[in-house]
Amino acid sequence: MTGTAAPDKAVGTAPGASVTAVVGLLVLFEAMSGITQMGITPLLPELAAAYGLDDSAANWIGAVQLLAATVCVPLFGRLGDLYGHRRMLRVALACVAAGSLLVALAPTPALLWTGRALQGPLAALLPLEIALVRDRLSVPDARRAIARLVGALTVGGLLGTALMGAVAGAFGDVRAALLIPAGLAAVCLPLSFVAVPESTATVGARMDWAGFALLALGATSLLAGVSALEHSGSAGPVVVGPLVLGAALLTVWVRVELRRPDPLVDVRSLADRRVGPFYLAAAGFGVVYFAAQAPDTTFLAADPRATGYGFGMSSGQISMVLLPAIVAAVVGSAVTVPLARRIGYRSTLACAFALVALSFLQLAARHGTVGEIVAVKIVTGLGLGIALSAMPTVIVEAADRSRSGVATALYNNVKTFGGAIAGGLMAAVLATSSPGGAASDAAPGEDAYVVVWLLCAICAAAGAGAALLARRTEEGCRRE
Repeated sequence: MTGTAAPDKAVGTAPGASVTAVVGLLVLFEAMSGITQMGITPLLPELAAAYGLDDSAANWIGAVQLLAATVCVPLFGRLGDLYGHRRMLRVALACVAAGSLLVALAPTPALLWTGRALQGPLAALLPLEIALVRDRLSVPDARRAIARLVGALTVGGLLGTALMGAVAGAFGDVRAALLIPAGLAAVCLPLSFVAVPESTATVGARMDWAGFALLALGATSLLAGVSALEHSGSAGPVVVGPLVLGAALLTVWVRVELRRPDPLVDVRSLADRRVGPFYLAAAGFGVVYFAAQAPDTTFLAADPRATGYGFGMSSGQISMVLLPAIVAAVVGSAVTVPLARRIGYRSTLACAFALVALSFLQLAARHGTVGEIVAVKIVTGLGLGIALSAMPTVIVEAADRSRSGVATALYNNVKTFGGAIAGGLMAAVLATSSPGGAASDAAPGEDAYVVVWLLCAICAAAGAGAALLARRTEEGCRRE
């Protein structure tokens, strides 16, 4: 560990009982995050139908939230380092509560996407929570707390998928199910004022507003170009222009970040062979974790009489199909620490990504029955659960204590950015594969889903290779 803060003083600022209570509250917040993030997945086909959106447009229900998360994660993480992680945790919870209520009640697609954008700080909760426990706990206790937080996120996803799908099926209205995360977020917000202590703020640093503006504009421009590709179906000026502008803005952003003493995002870490490859793996994880959600659900919901594929499932049925995979993710999260003790975190991550890559290859080859899809998704869930649990630990342990929020924010940022861009690309693949092209309202061809799954397999394989490239040593982890 290379922290510069005084760990003994930080750990000793709270008695054990209060620390247990605080971690319990943070676990509750993370469970709410999991319910909100994963619970909407089985609802996507019916939600899209309620607003008159086609299968490709359903991807943007997730992509908009991920784009907002790409900007919110480094912003909230850095502001947390400067002004206190508890303060920014409360702001994030307030945004999520407002956004969740708007998503549940939105009368138009525009307001639905606005609500999803307000839910962007969901991805910032975990980095803020990790920074809080690192500020208060010893290394071994912080590891256990981080494992509980990640486990709560996974269990929350399990509960959300089952509960929200069942509620939507019972009431025949997705809005009833969407009120569940809105209510939970409204409960979590006042609880954040009860017992959560403030972390130690970084003295003398400044907020990098120029970096924030460049990142926001660059990411938005890239996603605008991907969106234009979905609607135009060809790489014309309306597609190439925003893509080039986005790439140029992000290039300027990197140069600005490298010159600043207190950057919004520590981009130098991306070139560090100890942790940089883990960030690359996180981007691949974002693709397979986020971008595949909407295509999987729209495939299951597709009417086989009209499309030649799919199973015509309702949101409740989709949740039951996805449930075993999320149970497997919970199991994967639980076995990560003992597995990493035996073979090391780098090998653990590589094995996890390899499992995910193989599962998507199998899904691309065989997806004709529900049993085949469930079996493959169990393997996917196991691999994703292990990777989700392992990555925050290895990244946060390589970071300086005074920049815990920045390190974990960078991890979540590359993960959500990978998911946002890939989500847009997946939407474009589905839209342009329709019999009438991008301008058609016809359902995508089955081959488009195969392409999506193959792209996920490639990204997962790249994640395994990136984990093996890391030069991080395990001896330091065991010693601490």
